[in-house]
Amino acid sequence: MLFNSYEFIFLFLPCTFFIYFYLNKKKLTEASKGFLVLASLFFYSWWDIVYLPLILLSILFNYVIGTSLAKTKEHQNVSKKQLLLIGILCNIGLLGYFKYTHFFLENFNGIFETSLPLPHIILPLGISFFTFTQIAFLVDAYRNEVKEYDFMRYMLFVTFFPHLLAGPILHHKEMMPQFANMKNKIIHYRNIALGLFLFSIGLFKKVVIADTFALWAIQGFDKATVLTLFEAWATSLSYTFQLYFDFSAYTDIAIGVSLLFNIKLPINFNSPYKATNIQDFWKRWHITLSRFLRDYIYIPLGGNRQGHFRTYSNLMMTFLIGGLWHGAGWTFIFWGFLHGFALIVHRFWQLLGGKLNVIIAWIITFNFINISWIFFRAKEWSDAIKVLRGMFGLSGIVLPNVLSNTLTFLGQYGIKFGGLSQNIGGHYSVYTWLSVGFILVLMFKNSMSVMNSFALNYKTVLFSSALFIYAIYDIFILKDVSEFLYFNF
Repeated sequence: MLFNSYEFIFLFLPCTFFIYFYLNKKKLTEASKGFLVLASLFFYSWWDIVYLPLILLSILFNYVIGTSLAKTKEHQNVSKKQLLLIGILCNIGLLGYFKYTHFFLENFNGIFETSLPLPHIILPLGISFFTFTQIAFLVDAYRNEVKEYDFMRYMLFVTFFPHLLAGPILHHKEMMPQFANMKNKIIHYRNIALGLFLFSIGLFKKVVIADTFALWAIQGFDKATVLTLFEAWATSLSYTFQLYFDFSAYTDIAIGVSLLFNIKLPINFNSPYKATNIQDFWKRWHITLSRFLRDYIYIPLGGNRQGHFRTYSNLMMTFLIGGLWHGAGWTFIFWGFLHGFALIVHRFWQLLGGKLNVIIAWIITFNFINISWIFFRAKEWSDAIKVLRGMFGLSGIVLPNVLSNTLTFLGQYGIKFGGLSQNIGGHYSVYTWLSVGFILVLMFKNSMSVMNSFALNYKTVLFSSALFIYAIYDIFILKDVSEFLYFNF
């Protein structure tokens, strides 16, 4: 079920909300907890009920391993460290089968010239997120940082529907005490107002802004055979803004919906395109994934404790894994390599004591991010090369027709005159939207900052109502709802 679907907005969410708090009002706290688990499983099963047993088996397996790890005494036949390793390997094996089988077999066939059949495996929604969430739980249990002996509570931790499909990646200790707090069992009207406010902002971002940029990104990456200079930049920037508004929309909605139930999810998105270096970017983009990669991969590898070369190696390994986590393809791995290399360069630059003007630093950072997203988006290497060739003017430069009389002499240099977006839709509105995108991400506070200063008054009511109504109208006009991009990862 999608957050931007009629079924979720007008049926699932209000019904779940009222039944949950009705049960709590009647002092049926165990029933309310069980109901929320069932509702979350129904939410997950709406996509395809075939994969319901998969998530249930994953939860049961990790609960058993986690409770065993939380015990203070070592096991007679297997140590806690071995038990943790078994748990992690089984989780990675499950994720690997569904996400990477096709990729590895395809490459195996290419390297060894074999013809092993490629199975048709559909990637279950949310598997990357609920797998990482449970790996974090196992490691925390091994470290004696969490204990959970109530199976229903553990199921609620994993399946709570606002974060189930695309994060944030949670720690048990930051979520479950909130469900145990009796003050959160009653309706808090300020949380409702704030939750609906964030929900409206997120819905508008997704339906109106992100899905509009998607039109040009799809046309440029997937349909156009050649892109001229301005078309290529419009294509890459369209995806850069599509991903930004799509992911921030999901984050807003997830946090907003969770607040309706008096649960505060961690901030996962904090104006990443305002970053002035790549390290700053990763402190702002997908914050809980960055935290996971740091705490469970980078630091266990040795972090920065064993010399510069080992630090650089650990950074690169961490981001190669991060790239592969996002998708089973060499373009994702190369994207991870680019970010790992950029972090190494940044760290070396800091070591030398180098400094840059803030504006220059932002221009370099943003353009690096924009170019790296090309490999993140491209389905094939040829798609990425096509966009890059265009961005560097290697596929031709076309200027507006209105300049043809004034700049006729440029024709001798191979510059042509015509439409600036002919191969990506043929309409100049893309450049207006790109200008709006820059203004929104650079000059306005993000929704998380607005949340901290939120005040319920007629202005916020009118603002959120207008965004909500416009978004619903847009969904009605389009008669189609698109998945959030991070559902694919």
